Amino acid sequence: MTDLVLGLDTFGDVPERSGVPLSHAAAIRQVVEEAVLADELGVDVIAVGEHHRPEYSISAPETVLAAIAARTSRIRLASGVTVLSSDDPVRVFQRFATVDAVSQGRAQVILGRGSFTESFPLFGYDLSDYDVLFEEKLDLFVKLLDEKPVTWSGTTRAALKDAEVFPRTETGRLDTWVGVGGSPQSVVRTARHGLPLMLAIIGGSPERFGPYIDLYRQAADRFGTVAHPVGMHSPGFVADTDEEAKELFYPAYKVIRDRIGALRGWPPLSRAEFDAEVESGSLYIGAPETVARKIAGAVKTLGVGRFDMVYSSGPQSADARMRAVELFGAKVAPMVRDIVAG
Repeated sequence: MTDLVLGLDTFGDVPERSGVPLSHAAAIRQVVEEAVLADELGVDVIAVGEHHRPEYSISAPETVLAAIAARTSRIRLASGVTVLSSDDPVRVFQRFATVDAVSQGRAQVILGRGSFTESFPLFGYDLSDYDVLFEEKLDLFVKLLDEKPVTWSGTTRAALKDAEVFPRTETGRLDTWVGVGGSPQSVVRTARHGLPLMLAIIGGSPERFGPYIDLYRQAADRFGTVAHPVGMHSPGFVADTDEEAKELFYPAYKVIRDRIGALRGWPPLSRAEFDAEVESGSLYIGAPETVARKIAGAVKTLGVGRFDMVYSSGPQSADARMRAVELFGAKVAPMVRDIVAG
């Protein structure tokens, strides 16, 4: 699998320096520097998420990606994800087409419903419309991808009749994926629209997502659309040794995991649960060789064509994060390619 894509994801978690949290502004600048380093080291993709919570600094992914575009030359610039349900499809298309222009064709939008719901009341949407919002807005977005006059009507926004949307991309098609957290209906919908699938695998054995990949391919065959190579993203962290990686990652990860878990009725994370997830679940944490072997194993087991590692989680050390990016690009990615190719 010589064309395996290896990327890095971040939600712009607010890191610490010398034990002091950075400001949101400094945290955004930190992400830009991490992306610049990833570009220099040959990482294929940098994906930045969208959140509207105090723990995260990025609420406008395309703006951060435009800043990254100005300082990089080859790395793909993705969102991870853009919460389409609480945004306007026309504006999302325009913003990413603009990033595509300034980056000379490197923009990629990954659309999703989002794992948090803060954006819905923030932008005046009713959570009771959660499903129909994404269904209708994705339908419109797919029409926009043809870059021709659009006629569309639905219940969630004003209808369009022969509307032209600018700017258009130089290639004639904006690179667009759908991020899915494990809903079979979402997998089938992605296949129906003929879009690439990105699976968020954040816990448990990655093998349990095999049926979703099979479903995607079967549904694409049934709809007569293209079954693109599937991508996956999972949390991870790289340091010089296995023990150092775990000790650097665990405290900050527990902070954010317990904070989110309290909202969702999850029990607090124990160290034993964490260690088990590192050993056999979906946390890719350790020295470069350890992480590379685990990533390669998941790639081969699931037959995916892309793996993105979510390298930031909670209030980690900014310096440790930068080192993790360095090790991923310089050591992990080349090892993964060698193992998979062998």
